[in-house]
Amino acid sequence: MELWHDRILILDFGSQYTQLIARRVRDAQVYSQILPCTVPPATILAYRPKGLILSGGPASVYDRKAPSISKTLLDQGIPILGICYGMQLVTRLLDGDVVKAPHREYGRAELRIDDAGDLFKGVGTPGATTVWMSHGDRIERMPPGFRSIAHTDNSPVAAMKMDGDGRRIFCLQFHPEVAHTTEGTTILRNFVYGICGCKPTWTMRSYVDTAVRQIREHVGKEPVICALSGGVDSSVAAALTHRAIGNQLTCVFVDNGVLRAGEGEQVQKSFAGQVKLNLRFLDPSKQFLAALKSVADPERKRKIIGRLFIKNFEAESKKLGRIRFLVQGTLYPDVIESVSFQGPSATIKTHHNVGGLPTRMKLRLIEPLRELFKDEVRALGKELGLPDEIIWRQPFPGPGLAIRVLGAATKERLAIVRGADTIVDQEIRAAGLYRDIWQAFAVLLPVRTVGVMGDQRTYEYVIAIRAVTSLDGMTADWARIPPELLGKISNRIINEVRGVNRVVYDISSKPPSTIEWE
Repeated sequence: MELWHDRILILDFGSQYTQLIARRVRDAQVYSQILPCTVPPATILAYRPKGLILSGGPASVYDRKAPSISKTLLDQGIPILGICYGMQLVTRLLDGDVVKAPHREYGRAELRIDDAGDLFKGVGTPGATTVWMSHGDRIERMPPGFRSIAHTDNSPVAAMKMDGDGRRIFCLQFHPEVAHTTEGTTILRNFVYGICGCKPTWTMRSYVDTAVRQIREHVGKEPVICALSGGVDSSVAAALTHRAIGNQLTCVFVDNGVLRAGEGEQVQKSFAGQVKLNLRFLDPSKQFLAALKSVADPERKRKIIGRLFIKNFEAESKKLGRIRFLVQGTLYPDVIESVSFQGPSATIKTHHNVGGLPTRMKLRLIEPLRELFKDEVRALGKELGLPDEIIWRQPFPGPGLAIRVLGAATKERLAIVRGADTIVDQEIRAAGLYRDIWQAFAVLLPVRTVGVMGDQRTYEYVIAIRAVTSLDGMTADWARIPPELLGKISNRIINEVRGVNRVVYDISSKPPSTIEWE
């Protein structure tokens, strides 16, 4: 992204909430970017950030391999906000004392504000607010020049600051980025606007102008091919690229055999209106299913689908002439979750848009959404004039139903999960809950259970229903679907989908679970 936007850099120390920090800053229409804490100071300073945020993390600052940063970053005059581990690291680097807390503080706590100042301006009524704690260490002695600005019963120094001698450093023991901190948004905006002096220029209208110019400069007069699945990500990526280069773009829809029912027809219908794309349809589904036939490991499934996906695109590009560029709808969370840093965030799973592609791919990638979160993509789609049926479509994984069949994705099992998934979609829409739920889908479990149908014993598969609510897919809670609706979905699946005699409902949240089962 061009440097004319004010920029907040977030240094990642392994917190599962790091992406939430970035999202909250962008909610304030200020561009934020996550970097691993291992990035050299010179690289960080080259971005000319208006502020730095040091994330939380699972380590203790006294661990032998505890992640750290160069102390020189604290001496640049750049406003800094340390959160949880970030606070403890600042304390240690600047000669304060961090000790193991007598009792781990986890969950909601009452924060009593001792000095509202810039950071807590407009927070607390009167002088107290609810925050979310998650730490095992605490500040025993603040570094020289710091003073406490808030406390809780378990943390005498729950917030501190140093504003002088060329330093503007603010630290919080709690997590302002999570929804459980009731006034966390205000605190972060006080830092971004009041302390860092950022201007709210990060909008999807400005993003369109910048992205269109960058795409044109990147591809010139070259023809471009786009992977169009019909989901919101690839659809918005296609529409944005089409805005930039028009008929230089050819979109290709690949039926890989692991799609939802009626996917191809839906894509044709969606793009028959305002955004008329040059569409080509491929059906190598037999090739994909043959390669997946006996594969149970989800990472291998992703790799196989990614490899065959690119193989088919390269073959199609040859038919279209000399094509060197491929558009994909990679999002920012895909990029972050697919990178494993030494010390901080561990890779949870490979995303097909990032980790599933061959290292020697012949087509060069164009990823115009690579810096965006899902809700920003929806806003961008609206800015581009896409219909609501595309913009509000629930996320669908790149590997498709292959990772919603636990175990080998055979034709028979795919037909079962496809039928169950169709029923879930129909009933969620009919109940008027489609936009309220982030994702709702069926998963085929690799177990069979005993049942009774028509006075006869059955031994058939189990379908799990997964439905979650979320703002951005980074964290999610299980959806409280009315029991009557769950009962209707269960009855329809058992009666209409041959091979299923039991339906269960998944009530786990992310974290600790992921949204997809594989």
